[in-house]
Amino acid sequence: MPFSANRQKVIAARLSASTGYEFIDLERLDRALTHSSARNHATANYERLEFLGDRVLGLVVAELLFAAYPEADEGDMSLRFNQLVDAKTCAEIAMELEIPKLLRAGSDLGSTDSKRLLSVRADVVEAVVAAIYLDGGLDAARAFITKFWGSRISEAGSARRDAKTELQEWAHRDSATAPTYAIVSRNGPDHDPHFVVSVTIGLYPVGTGHGRSKRLAEQDAARQFLIARSVWSPEDNI
Repeated sequence: MPFSANRQKVIAARLSASTGYEFIDLERLDRALTHSSARNHATANYERLEFLGDRVLGLVVAELLFAAYPEADEGDMSLRFNQLVDAKTCAEIAMELEIPKLLRAGSDLGSTDSKRLLSVRADVVEAVVAAIYLDGGLDAARAFITKFWGSRISEAGSARRDAKTELQEWAHRDSATAPTYAIVSRNGPDHDPHFVVSVTIGLYPVGTGHGRSKRLAEQDAARQFLIARSVWSPEDNI
């Protein structure tokens, strides 16, 4: 069952105050704030909205970058774009919106404030973007995204490559051998999986990474490899 009508109104009011958008379809917003682990909500959860919100967010951020950096080439804008829409940035915005306090999830998911569930917080922010887009159209979504991502545009000026891209270039320079990634293990329930991935380059010691998806685990493996070679410091790209 969805939240009660009164509960939906309370949640909508809290999120409207922080986002600056007055939500119309409260049941859709309810769905955007529901994780698949919540009992009896296997299908009425944020996943479809997240899919749409990811695309809307990407379009608007690309527009903002295109306008802010008229002299930047595609490669430079791509680096900035990746930093602005990555899970870390989206999760930071989720914390600003106090989304962990509004998210409905099963008890087995654990605390949504934990670093381990960074990607969940990021996913919910994208679902909220979709809820705003479906409610008020692209202009409403653009206003919300500009409010929270626009201030980060200048910070993205110091954007660096993501770990896999950095490792790919390092490997090309130092060994002429491309990195090879392999899944070591996959554990946990479907709604909260845990991947362990290895990366190898020639005869160098293997790097190992962890994450809630294969992609995140590969990024972590690349980062650990770069740290082990002293290419990056432990504080880089976190």
